[in-house]
Parts: sequence; structure tokens; C-alpha cells
Amino acid sequence: MLHNAPNSAIAWVLLSGGIDSSACVSFYLEQGFSTEGVFIDYGQIALTREIRAAESIAEHYGIPLNKFRWCGGREKKSGFICGRNAFLLLSALMELPQAAGVLAIGIHSGTTYQDCSAFFVHKMQALFDDYTHGKLQIGTPFLKWSKGDIWNYAKSRGVPLNLTYSCERGEEQPCGYCLSCRDLEALYAST
Repeated sequence: MLHNAPNSAIAWVLLSGGIDSSACVSFYLEQGFSTEGVFIDYGQIALTREIRAAESIAEHYGIPLNKFRWCGGREKKSGFICGRNAFLLLSALMELPQAAGVLAIGIHSGTTYQDCSAFFVHKMQALFDDYTHGKLQIGTPFLKWSKGDIWNYAKSRGVPLNLTYSCERGEEQPCGYCLSCRDLEALYAST
């Protein structure tokens, strides 16, 4: 976890408009980073609502939101998408105006997804080090936190949770079916 940014340090946050990425924006702003959002349209089923949420979060914090679109060969389904976080990180790397600073992603503990693990981050950072000569770090401030820890952090920092969107099915949330919405229901029930 990075603290106290050096002068003119920049953090690009992969901003989906969900709770985790929105909390990530708050985290890096609080640490003194010049912060920008990065939204990637990869054909996700919840695209319309995700981009609306990402735009609302960026506007709330007064940060730029860089939007990129990638075309794939087949329709994406809800739930686990193999290679998604690796794709998002490498896609953002291709589009960043400079390969220095932090590229942040709001992954956290408590999931079974391989691309939310310390092992995954270590392997991706090795690639980034090769491409950027160690000048661009993958930021994962919540890697060891649970979803509940992020929720509590977001509430304590005034993250506008009402603007976030996380349903993997692209429906009204909580839909009651997808993992993200089941997490959301549990979070609301715990407060």
C-alpha cells in the first residue's frame, strides 16, 4: 500500500463505478495523488449502468475519466470473466499517456477469483516492470481487506455509495442473483 504521494505523483484508477473502485479513488486522493479514472468498455453486460456510475463518481470527485472501448469476438456474460483483471490492467497500460505512477485496481480478499490474489498482482507487476522499467506500480490498497472493510472505509470517507453500481447482470441492484448483488445485500443487512 502506498502512502503520502511524492509531488506530482499520478494514480490512474480502474473505475467501474462500483464500491471498490470508487473507494480506490477516495483512497488515492486522500494520499495526495493526482488522480484520474480509467473506464474500459469491453462489452460487459452492465456497460450502460457502469459507465453512468463511473461518470457520476468522477464528477463527484472532480477527476477526469478516461474512457476506452475494446471490441471482442463474443458477448460477455455476467459473473466470472476469465482474464478480466489482467485485460483491464494491460489495456489501461496501453492507453496511459505516461508509463509512470500508479495504476490502481480495487481488488480485495475473500473472493475465489485468481485475479484478486497477491500471486496475480505479483505476476502482473513483473510484466509492468518489464514494460515500464519499474516506473508504473499496480496499486492494490484493498488487497488484504474484505468487502466489509472496503464498505466501512467508504462510509467513513464519505464515498457516495448511492452513486455506485455493481450488478453483474446489468439489472436494478441488488438483483438477488449475482455475486456482487449478494455481497451488496449482505453489506446493507450488516448496517
